[in-house]
Amino acid sequence: MNGRQKRIVVVGNGPIGQHFLEQMVEKDQGKRYQLTAFCEEARHAYDRVKMTSFFEHRDPDKLSLCDKSFFTDNGIELLLGEKAVKIDPANKLVNDKVPYDVLVLATGSFPFVPPSPGLKTTVPGVFVYRTIEDMQEIIEYSKTAKRTAVIGGGLLGLEAAKAVYDLNVETHILEVAPYLMPTQLDQQGGLILTNIIEGMGISVHLKAKIKEILTNEAGRFCGVRMAEGDSDEELTIPMDMIVVSCGIRPRDELGRDCGLEIGGRGGVKIDDKCQTSNPDIYAIGEVASHRGKMCYGLWAPGVQQADVLVHNLLAESAADEKAYEGSDLSTKLKLLGVDVASLGASADFWFQRHWYAPSMKKLTHLDEVNGVYKKIVVDKAGTKLMGAILVGDAADYGKLLSLAMKGTLGDKKPSELIGGAAAKKAGAGEDDIEDDDLVCTCNGVTAGMIRLAVREGHHTLEAMKKCNKTGTGCGGCVAIGPVKGIMAKEMKKLGLSATKSICKHFPFSRKELFDIIKIKALTSFHDVLAVAGTGKDGCELCKPAIASILASLWNSHVLAEGRNTLQDTNDRFLANVQRNGTYSVIPRIPGGEVTPDGLAAIAAVAKEYGLYTKITGGQRIDMFGAQIPDLPDIWQKLVEAGFESGHAYAKALRTVKSCVGNTWCRYGVQDSVSTAVRLENRYKGLRSPHKLKSGVSGCVRECAEAQGKDFGLVATEKGYNVYVCGNGGARPAHAKLLAADADEETAIKYLDRFLMYYIYTADPLQRTAPWLENLEGGIEYLKQVVVHDKLGIAQELEDRMQYVVETYECEWRKVVEDPALRKKFVQFANTQDRQKTMGERPMRGQAIPSPWPKETGPFEAKVTKESADSSWQWVEVGKVSEFPSDGGAAVKYGNSQLAVFNFTSRGEWFATQNMCPHKRAFVLSRGLVGEAGDEPKVACPLHKKTFSLQTGESLSGDPYKIAVFDVKIQGDKVLLNLPPPTVIDEELATEKWAVGKNVSVNAHRPGGAKGREVALEPTTGGPLQYWEDKKEPTGMGMLNGTHRATAQLVETFGADGGSCGCGDGAKSDW
Repeated sequence: MNGRQKRIVVVGNGPIGQHFLEQMVEKDQGKRYQLTAFCEEARHAYDRVKMTSFFEHRDPDKLSLCDKSFFTDNGIELLLGEKAVKIDPANKLVNDKVPYDVLVLATGSFPFVPPSPGLKTTVPGVFVYRTIEDMQEIIEYSKTAKRTAVIGGGLLGLEAAKAVYDLNVETHILEVAPYLMPTQLDQQGGLILTNIIEGMGISVHLKAKIKEILTNEAGRFCGVRMAEGDSDEELTIPMDMIVVSCGIRPRDELGRDCGLEIGGRGGVKIDDKCQTSNPDIYAIGEVASHRGKMCYGLWAPGVQQADVLVHNLLAESAADEKAYEGSDLSTKLKLLGVDVASLGASADFWFQRHWYAPSMKKLTHLDEVNGVYKKIVVDKAGTKLMGAILVGDAADYGKLLSLAMKGTLGDKKPSELIGGAAAKKAGAGEDDIEDDDLVCTCNGVTAGMIRLAVREGHHTLEAMKKCNKTGTGCGGCVAIGPVKGIMAKEMKKLGLSATKSICKHFPFSRKELFDIIKIKALTSFHDVLAVAGTGKDGCELCKPAIASILASLWNSHVLAEGRNTLQDTNDRFLANVQRNGTYSVIPRIPGGEVTPDGLAAIAAVAKEYGLYTKITGGQRIDMFGAQIPDLPDIWQKLVEAGFESGHAYAKALRTVKSCVGNTWCRYGVQDSVSTAVRLENRYKGLRSPHKLKSGVSGCVRECAEAQGKDFGLVATEKGYNVYVCGNGGARPAHAKLLAADADEETAIKYLDRFLMYYIYTADPLQRTAPWLENLEGGIEYLKQVVVHDKLGIAQELEDRMQYVVETYECEWRKVVEDPALRKKFVQFANTQDRQKTMGERPMRGQAIPSPWPKETGPFEAKVTKESADSSWQWVEVGKVSEFPSDGGAAVKYGNSQLAVFNFTSRGEWFATQNMCPHKRAFVLSRGLVGEAGDEPKVACPLHKKTFSLQTGESLSGDPYKIAVFDVKIQGDKVLLNLPPPTVIDEELATEKWAVGKNVSVNAHRPGGAKGREVALEPTTGGPLQYWEDKKEPTGMGMLNGTHRATAQLVETFGADGGSCGCGDGAKSDW
């Protein structure tokens, strides 16, 4: 291919067309080809696989597959916004003007729209799910929509369903098949997936037969007339919007029009060289029909086709060329938060439905409780893995895929591939992945290739992506796969490790800081910063971590002066913040044992303050909806009734769950309740790197689930088996046996040592299970330390625990009895007024907050200090003493809420709006202040969105800019430079931003509901009325006493991914 520079014209600048361009740039070092690309959209290549993420950030640039400069830097002519409409093969021209020597069709596909009566994308309210413009139109239209249908229950349909569900719109999936994902899953797997998705509050209609798409008088979509299931009875479902996402069809019109051969099911036919029936024209990606039989709708096959074509175009001779012989259809995805995987040794696994074939043998695992389904299919001899279906748990996907590709199980038995014997050795993890196991299926990267790259010096994800393209396809191998773990373990073998420093202000791990603080007897954050850190004030990462260490070591009250503003909002107010800015209150109920009088006291408090009540998963009672000013009064009533703080808000001991043991149960062999009460009273208030949960079971039937806790006891005839390092939650782990048949005193001694050793050595926010996984030597080493005192520190650990036990004080009681602490519990520093910031709706006899919008869109304040004019004046908003050092407090101005921050360590004051635009939550004043470089910032306590206190700019990369105001101090007065109240209210008034504007509740709440009288009706701005009837009114989703409205999921997990808003891991009903 010597001589003049030839021109390659690529029609289509989607992901595959872009990949082809990048490979040509990288490998055509001799510049043999000049590149031109048609891109009919207004923006260059972007990632369609991650399209759903657009609903979160709404920034098209974040989906871009390259910088804008890529084309000019590499001499590529990009015809942006120009559609190729004609190919002239005889004269080798596109659109009669662009010449080519080689033409590559990468036109992709278009959404399939079923021929249902009335289903036209020109009808307002009918959308397809394909481009960024489609996404933007869906977002805009959803603002006035309440109910949406998605046609399609396959991969694309479920992606679309997640998108509209995240827009806080009631979502219905219409699938013509009898179960979801019928191409990739068998019926049982599809039905398990259906159950999981329906549990999220999404309605799934199977065997859906659409009769007609309905429109109103204005011609807008208004509903679907359909039948479902085995019934022919037609029903009409009112809808506001419908999204069609039920498959794709190849965009082969250019090929058809210019006479290229077309595949049997559409698409431009290509051979194994990706060449069409015209030798100068090639096709890759979704438009290409390989051998005229198969159009692939996945990323990986298109990438493989492009790689083959690039290689062959640059090959010196025909002998050097490669052949494309088809692609693996295996895929692993996370759909609506559910891991789903389907893998096969060949395409026959899906096309021949091997999971049903009588010639194949199957092994199945079904866990309906946890929503897990696995099916392994092997050949009749049991020596070859033909394929697998995984729903709910796809952790073994890479290992199984590698075995399927190898063509033999080797020395493995089929039973070892699923459950039981398949369980890996504790701590094996990524070490169990062999070098030839495929990790990144999009780019054909094996575990061995990643390990080799690490040894060659590629120690970051970015470096790894550049080295071998790992994670540059769908990204699943990084997001939910083993890539990070493989890299970390290989680096450890090389004596390297990622930094363990807790943040940029402290170049130390938590364990190192713990030792420094203990040895030097440091008692304040600023002492620690001066001795071991840099900067003036730290950040939202190091402050809580050091506050936890100080509490673990010295056990002084977390709200003591200088420590209160180190705490996140939960610890700062000794209760769990909820999404509407109120708090939940959970009194301690040791061992789950409570008297009728105690229950009556809790009920009286809940009724008096109008609190939503629920039993938690830890045998306690949670009361939701308490306002800040009411917390001390609520605690006082509970303390007077004999209760103490349950520490549900803290990284500390939560509960010790128990069964009734031998006091009542005929199977019990020990008094598990008394032991649980003793353990809970001993370890209550113990601050630790993460929350601690425990259990005591009275016999081996294990009703208290002690082996699923951070520590637990299971009774035997001789005493107790001691288990440690288990947990439930998002990553369940079974506890390990530390000691057998220990008497109660010995068991407690071992637990003292274990807990303190964990507190001494764990990383920030590290639960005991991953701590043990990372502990060199695992459980056997831990036994040596705890039981056999290998390190000679047992007495120190016991003494430290005894000090914590002896210095315990109830944090609630301290506030109740200390006027200075009690004074801190106010909504506003400058007034006793109260404002409610979210509407409510009825739910089975109680009230819950209005649903949160999943996304609220970009926000930029218009009234801010840069817009100040002559109408602005200095306004007193409080006294210096009313604003905590290195922290903030809210003030009320007109009908708006502002946040004022006393950044003592910098000698500066700042003021902002109090509303975080992310979820319209009025909580910024409760956030932690800190520094990003020299930039003062505040972190929202709900989701850790950070903002500059100087400019209001988002420091988290979000499309937000909050209002900021100038502050000055005159004597003991704090003054803000503000516009007139009417001006600021137009921009920031609470009723303008209160969530729940489409919710109406029209009656009075029973009881006094103290502290909750002032509320805002979201639609009118007037008082929000509560309801009193136990039967919910018509129109609120009730039918014959059964609630039928779509359940709304709330975000309950904090920045560490594991702190539930209810405190005890209770399952919320909305």
